[in-house]
Amino acid sequence: MVEVGRDELPVVVIGAGPVGLAAAAHLLERGLETIVLEAGDGPGAAVASWGHVRLFSPWRYDVDAAARRLLEATGWVEPDPDALPTGGELVGRYLAPLAATPQIAPRLRTGTRVVSVARDGADKTRSLGRERRGYRVRTVDAGGTVTDVLARAVIDASGTFSTSNPLGVSGLPAVGEQESAAFVTGPLPDVLGTRRDRFAGRDTLVVGMGHSAANTLLNLVELSESEPGTTITWAIRGGSARRLFGGGADDALPARGMLGTRLRAAVEAGRLTLLTRVSIERLVPGAGTVQVLGTVRDGALSLEVHQIVDATGFRPDLDMLREVRLDLDPVVEAPAALAPLIDPNQHSCGTVPPHGEQVLSHPDDGFYLAGMKSYGRAPTFLLATGYEQVRSIAAALAGDRAAADAVELALPATGVCSTDLALEADGAGASGSCCGTAPAAPQPVTLGVGAPAGVGFATGVVHGRSGDADHG
Repeated sequence: MVEVGRDELPVVVIGAGPVGLAAAAHLLERGLETIVLEAGDGPGAAVASWGHVRLFSPWRYDVDAAARRLLEATGWVEPDPDALPTGGELVGRYLAPLAATPQIAPRLRTGTRVVSVARDGADKTRSLGRERRGYRVRTVDAGGTVTDVLARAVIDASGTFSTSNPLGVSGLPAVGEQESAAFVTGPLPDVLGTRRDRFAGRDTLVVGMGHSAANTLLNLVELSESEPGTTITWAIRGGSARRLFGGGADDALPARGMLGTRLRAAVEAGRLTLLTRVSIERLVPGAGTVQVLGTVRDGALSLEVHQIVDATGFRPDLDMLREVRLDLDPVVEAPAALAPLIDPNQHSCGTVPPHGEQVLSHPDDGFYLAGMKSYGRAPTFLLATGYEQVRSIAAALAGDRAAADAVELALPATGVCSTDLALEADGAGASGSCCGTAPAAPQPVTLGVGAPAGVGFATGVVHGRSGDADHG
């Protein structure tokens, strides 16, 4: 058998979402062979699952530069740069055409789930000659066929959307959570569309403190206006919802600011019930309802609901990377050099500095986490930051150190920080910035969720616990 040198192998990209496809575009532009492995049936499968939701950011910030260059060669017509796309539009008008380009299409394998990554011929403990070895990426298709793909480098851009945090206290599943799975939905059910019958005229508990929760809550409020008997309970673990209510008109993304403003108004009007300091300890499934047991600020918690929406955030799937030598922060499970910039316990500003290959590297050379997965458990990922990550990684893999180290993206402060939000939104200090910069004329570039109607999927949101004196 002829041994293939590491440099002759392709770069494997895990995930065909926005950042994964952008990585492929940058790699191909630099003449590096690549293979893209996607677990879903098509490109942007995770985005398609919240296709009814509109982004906070307009098209001008949602298209990667290298991807645009590939698309323009096909006669692609770029959408109105000032329009806010839905997730479905992002897939249909951008990701699907990008995946269909003659450069990417033959290199994309859908329905291919990565189950493990390792250095070829070496487990985690073996050091001798490790740097000369490529990577072995084990995959399984829908029919159960296992295939190993050899790679010179691996960019894991598989995201975190498929691995929600559990509902239970202490980061653990509640007792009975697995048995109650039929009563639990993900963070962004299509309440007003395809899932309407599941929520209309029923009691729903929404758990979580991000914009995913806000989106669902506002949709449920709208549903209740036309469907009598629809009741809504909102449970959060902290002592206050001030962070999510946001800075209103001070938010650099108007759609996002409107989202928090509308939610605050709904709570104050009694359209839904807000429970604080909630710890869910047990779920007891019944014939048509599930009982939720635990504690709440004022004592014991005992609810009986028809549905639970788990909007508690996400965590990375690291099991598939057990044989890779990683340097991860123990708190947020992001690359150690990146973690101090995004840890919600310490950093409470809505803007994270752009960063590249050096910040994302690990002890095993040639392996990178990129996109939302690189942020671990932190809820602050910016789509344009992900594009900058893979631009830098591709440059480094091509041997262009100067380009890899250059910062080609300016991310100004949004002017909304959780330290500001510890004050009431209408307080005198509400418009300050914890970044030390004024919020004048920002150009936000987040993949966040929201629309003029005030709905949206949250990434790149205002975050941090340091500004909430009641956080638990």
